[in-house]
Amino acid sequence: MSITGNYDHYHRSGSTGSGGPDRPERCACCVRTMKWFPVLFIVSVIGWSYYAFVVQLSFFTVTSVVQRILFLLFYHLILIMFLWSYYQTVFTDIGRVPSRFRVPRSELDRLLRATSEEEQKQILEAFAKELPIVTRTLNASVRFCEKCRLIKPDRAHHCSVCGVCVLKLDHHCPWVNNCINFTNYKYFILFLGYALLYCLYIAFTTVMYMELIWSVSGREGKVDGRFHILFLFFVSLMFAISLVSLFGYHCYLVLLNRTTLESFRTPIFRYGGPDKNGFSLGKLNNFQEVFGDDRKLWFVPVYTSVGDGVSYPVRCFDEDAESLLSGEMASGHHLHHPSRQHRNGHRVGGRHNDYDGEVHHHQYRNGSAVHSSKRDPLVHRVSDNDEDDDEDEESVFETTVFSHSANLLH
Repeated sequence: MSITGNYDHYHRSGSTGSGGPDRPERCACCVRTMKWFPVLFIVSVIGWSYYAFVVQLSFFTVTSVVQRILFLLFYHLILIMFLWSYYQTVFTDIGRVPSRFRVPRSELDRLLRATSEEEQKQILEAFAKELPIVTRTLNASVRFCEKCRLIKPDRAHHCSVCGVCVLKLDHHCPWVNNCINFTNYKYFILFLGYALLYCLYIAFTTVMYMELIWSVSGREGKVDGRFHILFLFFVSLMFAISLVSLFGYHCYLVLLNRTTLESFRTPIFRYGGPDKNGFSLGKLNNFQEVFGDDRKLWFVPVYTSVGDGVSYPVRCFDEDAESLLSGEMASGHHLHHPSRQHRNGHRVGGRHNDYDGEVHHHQYRNGSAVHSSKRDPLVHRVSDNDEDDDEDEESVFETTVFSHSANLLH
């Protein structure tokens, strides 16, 4: 990490260029409008599917009144939950980093005047002393966003599409025109689940009538609507196949308490080094961290997630257990042996290595401390090939966006 020489980036308001101030504003407005096209596409497909299922299938094809009522009843129940989850995912505000993480102008000036990366690391370390952060960059420095000029909380990343740092960023999804993050991750999982259920329900109910709608002896209007029902079956089947993999992958991430970004880049902890499972507290606790403690609301798209999005309980490393298992340090590295307990009012993990410094706690909403660690010095060597954090995240965004597009258009 080096910000030396970026004085203009921090202290100039920015030039409008030769095109004048109106041209960038018009371009930005066009870009914002185009971002809604994928959402409009999804809404259009849902609207067409409603017409094909309710009108063409239920009223013009199904002859049994009882079967028609059951079809429409279950269809509308699933549709309501599907649209409710999608609305929450699209229109829930992203989790923004609190102001206390923003580096003041005086500290920015000191960073710019620093003559070495080591001095910059010490300045950021001193400022972040009171902040509840346990993760570091590749070169063991505090995670600092040059664009937003703030210390990144644990699991927060800069979204290159939204232009801000977002709490527990999973990825930016163009199909909802929003970041999937701490505030709407539960809604996103439910959206995928109900979308899959919606597609499977349509596919299974329409397949029973595929032979009937192509028969010559049919009611008037059936032949005109048979193409709607035929396309409805194949479109729902294709979307279902795509959603199975996407929904299954995110269920897997929920059970491991891992984001898409963290599956691409392993979080680096100041006390234990890189650990993909550093935030994992056990499958049930991981599930409850996203869906909450009230089982009646697990599958309802209302906010029940645990925590504040800034600090998270983490696995601890029991030094005594390591000594019993390994007897000694192997090749200069500790063997990771996390010791965990249930998070409801108890510490999660064992005792940390004895570092000098101030103790801080992560807490859940009930006020019970679930993690305690001590301040430690920098524990990793400075890497000569340390890459810029935001640039790597943008490449993950591109990979994730491509993956979503490929899945939905499979």
